[in-house]
Amino acid sequence: MDLVYNSESYAIVAYPVQQGFELVDKLAGRSLFVHGSVAVGLRQAIDSIPYADRDEASIDSLLDDYCVGAARPIAYH
Repeated sequence: MDLVYNSESYAIVAYPVQQGFELVDKLAGRSLFVHGSVAVGLRQAIDSIPYADRDEASIDSLLDDYCVGAARPIAYH
């Protein structure tokens, strides 16, 4: 597992063996694991943000769209 993005609001952890990403919404305490075509789509969506506009706000906004309604609360055991 590799931490590939980290802001005050979100983190993206890559799982190369599973070919997926875990999106962690730090403020809402929820996470979402994506793999397959959804993971490819996420990568393409991030890559489609023009380099000059690719900042924390633009990436966090994209992650908001991915996590809304799909992310699950993080449970501590």
